[in-house]
Amino acid sequence: MNKNRSLKTEMLFRLVIPLIFFVIFDATLSYFVTLHYVDDAYDRWLLDSAKSLTQEIKVREGKVFVELPTAALEIFKWDEQDKTNFKITSSEQKMLAGDNLVPEPQGPKIDWSHPVYFNDKMNGESVRVVSMLIPLDKTPEKIFVHVAETMNKRLAMMTDILLADLIPQIILILVTGIYLLTGLKKGLKPLQLLADQIRQRSSRDLSPIPETYVFLEVRTLTDTINDLLEAHTLAIATQQRFITNAAHQLRTPLAGLKLQAERALREQDLSAMQPALQQIQNCADRMSHLTTQLLVLAKSEPVSGGYELLPVDLCELAKKTCIDWVPKALQRNMELSFESSEESLYVQGDEILLRELLANLLDNAIFYGYDNGNILVKLHRYPTPCLTVEDDGPGIPDIEINRVFERFYRIPGSLGNGCGLGLAIVKEIADLHKARFELNKSGFKSGTRIDLIFEEECRQGVKS
Repeated sequence: MNKNRSLKTEMLFRLVIPLIFFVIFDATLSYFVTLHYVDDAYDRWLLDSAKSLTQEIKVREGKVFVELPTAALEIFKWDEQDKTNFKITSSEQKMLAGDNLVPEPQGPKIDWSHPVYFNDKMNGESVRVVSMLIPLDKTPEKIFVHVAETMNKRLAMMTDILLADLIPQIILILVTGIYLLTGLKKGLKPLQLLADQIRQRSSRDLSPIPETYVFLEVRTLTDTINDLLEAHTLAIATQQRFITNAAHQLRTPLAGLKLQAERALREQDLSAMQPALQQIQNCADRMSHLTTQLLVLAKSEPVSGGYELLPVDLCELAKKTCIDWVPKALQRNMELSFESSEESLYVQGDEILLRELLANLLDNAIFYGYDNGNILVKLHRYPTPCLTVEDDGPGIPDIEINRVFERFYRIPGSLGNGCGLGLAIVKEIADLHKARFELNKSGFKSGTRIDLIFEEECRQGVKS
């Protein structure tokens, strides 16, 4: 399709071209109708001329002859526009009178019960010919009369009739085209005004497009654009909030790192530097953990709205992740268990992000759980794939359930120096995979149970 195609030109062509085809069809139809009626009118005059010749055919003593006075012949042939020629023949005597060049009807079976009309050539000119059989009672001979006339009057009348029919229609097309062009310019002017308003906007102006001059048919387009602008506004606001919070969270460990470095520099004894160096290490660990989580969180938010999800064996992924986290669980004498059959279970997903999701759940369970506690990771297959992580820690108060998924939010009084991004990351990754995320009471005496339920669309095209 031509990229420079104009809506105005497209609409004008779609309206005018059918009108032109209609005029062509009407002209063709008018031509044949006019030809029929012109031939019908002049054929009657031609037949009258032929019948006038029959009055000059005589029979004497059984012999047929033609008596055609000169004055009558001049009257017969007189015409301002056309030439008229005739021929009278007999089945016995052949040529009786007239011009031998006048054409005769050809064909094995000619119905002479009525006059025969046909078009032919005579002396290089187109002629209309009428032939008729003259019945005579006094002789067995068959007498034929043939009259040929050039077609100037017919063509002139056809031209006059067709011009009288076509000229108003051509004028109508021109007037209609001008009217349509003017109407389209006025009709499309609101769209031009809308385009000018959008063109003059700042790149930072994402406010909805006003629909004051928008046609009802175009409102669907403007509504879609407004929805897109709203989505972009939300995405930008989310990113700005993310950057602000991330800067705030990074500022604290950086300030601590700087403070402890200054403290270490003031000490002369290495043993006196040990507490400051330990704090520097803690700050570095916290910054490393925070940076990792921020990068994962940013990756789980594809700005373009598209993300390639591939088949992932959820059973194998969960098993390997649990094995990786066993050493950290043992540091607090916790028991980390995994329950699932050996059969593979495939879902549509991103392996790195799903591994990070489970890692964040295990990190929270280990970090906030009790010493000598229990953590259970379970994989359910029916009715839909479900990944469950539950612990026997202190659990999450009911009033905090709706807030723990907010970025950088930590339950008041929480232990440690967490940054409040763990469950936010889990929620973002779950939403990316269109998986349902549920937080319930643990099956242990206390603690939290988190279920990640993969809906039907997460498994389309995937073997299970």
